[in-house]
Amino acid sequence: MDKIIGRHKEQSQLEDAFTSNNAEFIAVYGRRRVGKTYLIKNLYQTKKCIYFQITGIYKGALNSQLSRFSKELGKTFYPGATIKVPSNWMDALEELTHALEQIPKNKKIVLFFDELPWMSTRKSGVISAIEYFWNRHWVNDKRINLIVCGSAASWIIKKIIKNKGGLHNRVTRKIRLLPFNLYETSLYLKYIGYQCNSQQTLKLYMIIGGIPFYLNQLKKNYSIDQNIDNLCFNFDGILFDEFNEVFSSLFENSEQYKELVTLIGKYKDGIQRNILDEKNKLTGKGGRLTKRLEDLEDAGFITSFIPYGHKKLGVFYRISDEYCYFYLKWIEPIKNQIKQNKITKYWKTNTNTPGYFGWLGYVFENLSYKHIYQIKIALGLEENSFGSPWRYIPRKDKTETGAQIDLLFDREDDAISICEIKCTDKPFVIDKAYANALKKKIEIFKKVTRTTKQIFLTLISLNGLKENQYSKELVHDVVTLDSLFEKLDDD
Repeated sequence: MDKIIGRHKEQSQLEDAFTSNNAEFIAVYGRRRVGKTYLIKNLYQTKKCIYFQITGIYKGALNSQLSRFSKELGKTFYPGATIKVPSNWMDALEELTHALEQIPKNKKIVLFFDELPWMSTRKSGVISAIEYFWNRHWVNDKRINLIVCGSAASWIIKKIIKNKGGLHNRVTRKIRLLPFNLYETSLYLKYIGYQCNSQQTLKLYMIIGGIPFYLNQLKKNYSIDQNIDNLCFNFDGILFDEFNEVFSSLFENSEQYKELVTLIGKYKDGIQRNILDEKNKLTGKGGRLTKRLEDLEDAGFITSFIPYGHKKLGVFYRISDEYCYFYLKWIEPIKNQIKQNKITKYWKTNTNTPGYFGWLGYVFENLSYKHIYQIKIALGLEENSFGSPWRYIPRKDKTETGAQIDLLFDREDDAISICEIKCTDKPFVIDKAYANALKKKIEIFKKVTRTTKQIFLTLISLNGLKENQYSKELVHDVVTLDSLFEKLDDD
């Protein structure tokens, strides 16, 4: 079997379930292409157990789903035999339960229902059937690990984890599989044999994120820029239209979800919920919008946050999926030209433009939020130190100056760490003008928040900080790229 990179926490949970003396019902969810099936398949197929896997068919009719089930049933339990296709899921799981009864009592059994949301076609009854057989038969069989999995994270959460019917509180373990962080991405690139240093890994991550499937598409003899041109700016490239394919496969009414992500992507500092209420045209206001925003966040496409000291402003949203933001910023605007073969080597010729460096700064800031635990470790902060951006916009009738802080940590030791995030190709230089701007920013922050805590200024800089009189006066800590690649205990 293929090697599992990282995922130590998730592997530990699955190992514990496998050695449990009780039947286990495990729900696994995460963004499409993040490696859910890869993890489960490669972990359990190394075990001494009966491993049964059925995968839902995207937009497949009920008969097609049941036909696939009967073939997998025959392959696992009755090698060489042809199994009659059941007419419904109750009959299908009755056949499965009968097969399980023939297995020796000391043999562990793994039942893996992959992409369960795709099996749940209209009036399919698959959830009712699982509900019945788990409660009536499988829960009493300590040999069984039942795993249900899906990329439609909100579906798994609503229908399985938070089920209000017969599956209420039946899930024994839930696992949300996230994209790789920078450390895991570097391990994966080494595993697939793609040679690049930390700076190049970072660049790749800011474009396609820590999605194993995307990383696995890299051609080993191509540079990063060549690979991105091939994958993203080529009509046949796998990432050319992946944005549309992802949303179509995960959500009904996918256009509404795409509209929300597109709107959120236009606001670099995050967009307030009330502005989303006003500007979206396809979803509207109220509960439906709330549900769709929750769906997008559960799937890992967006992140919600409340800026420090601004609870009254409510929730803000920003894009957290690197590929989605890259698509909206770079691919979508020129899709028609690419289709008409009017553009070649687009990315390679745009990596030194003002637009490129603007994008780079924003995405590096987003990436820093994703690696907030690594930053806390580098600064020696408590794990529960609250991290958030902060912004002050004075009222129009006032002459005050506004201010914005990329990230701050409200610490438990009566102090606040204010972080400036800089993405430059050389060590960042603080000149006199920037030093004065920093002093003014801190002054405004103290005045507006009325804090009496100690203030420490931290620079999160891709290439560190060039020491001079201003840096000595102002900067207390520097977090560099190496710290973002730090291995966590769970990695």
